[in-house]
Amino acid sequence: MMNRKILRVAIAGFGVVGKRRRKYIDLHPAMETIAVCDKKFDKAGIFEDGVAYCQSAEELLARDFDVLFVCLTNDVAPDVTIAGLKKGVHVFCEKPPGRNVQDIERVIEVEKTHPNQRLKYGFNHRYHDSVRDALEITRSGELGRVLNLRGVYGKSKFISYGEHSAWRTQRDVAGGGILLDQGIHLVDLMRLFGGEFTHVNSFISNDFWKYDIEDNAYALMKTDDNVVGMLHSSATQWRHRFSLEVAMEKGAIILSGILSGSKSYGAETLTKIWVGADDRGDPMEQTTRYNNDPSWEGEINEFADAIINGGSIEEGSSLDALKTMQLVFDIYRADPEWRDKWGL
Repeated sequence: MMNRKILRVAIAGFGVVGKRRRKYIDLHPAMETIAVCDKKFDKAGIFEDGVAYCQSAEELLARDFDVLFVCLTNDVAPDVTIAGLKKGVHVFCEKPPGRNVQDIERVIEVEKTHPNQRLKYGFNHRYHDSVRDALEITRSGELGRVLNLRGVYGKSKFISYGEHSAWRTQRDVAGGGILLDQGIHLVDLMRLFGGEFTHVNSFISNDFWKYDIEDNAYALMKTDDNVVGMLHSSATQWRHRFSLEVAMEKGAIILSGILSGSKSYGAETLTKIWVGADDRGDPMEQTTRYNNDPSWEGEINEFADAIINGGSIEEGSSLDALKTMQLVFDIYRADPEWRDKWGL
């Protein structure tokens, strides 16, 4: 596998995300999509460009390929990821890694028995230029240590792509609501900037949409180093919003907006703030606006490089996925009413 010039890629799940992944897979000089599967296909066949298609993951896995991309619903993604690892191929799986922590733990147990294969999870927001620039500033130490974080990530409804995304409102398929589906990106970023949160308080609600999943999650968290994080993940955010503020000893960073497929979260900007000796609460600041989204290509490039050169997964490793999922479920369980209702 490692000696082939071109890595042959199969995509399980060929909806909105699967098609977007294919675009950037085929742009990479060392990767080529050779087959896809999706339940929308009535039978197996071949597209005009020569890519094969079939209906089920089982049919897809019977083919010969080197890399598997899993873009399936949360209930089946872990099992298909495991099947790919057992087949002996490298696997890229979209977030979340499953419906619960146990799902990613099952995957990791299989991953341990296949040390020469690469497993990566699609925590796409880590690859946005604004996030990377903010992380570089934070880690440089020029603004001192992180004191606290405030984050909001919200949209106005669950079903964004018609009937094909209705599964997001079904607990037995999705495992959770807005926090697990979209808010997991914010949880991951707050871990990235603030560290591991060990003390969690929360309030979870499904009062508006009335599904068996949360439409709002509010969390107040703290690390052992006393970094405090406040998070709001919402499906009642009528004006779509992404915002992450990182306060430090000598200033702050504000991430606002995110370039996305829907283009509904506003301009993606990074504002850097410097505290002055006597600025009276009106410090000097500088805002950078980002007009391009390199995140999808960046993920593919890092994944391909790890496969071809035998390197490690730097972002979106199974350990990242595990810790982020653990924090998501710590937030769920911190609300005793929600915990008891769903046996968490």
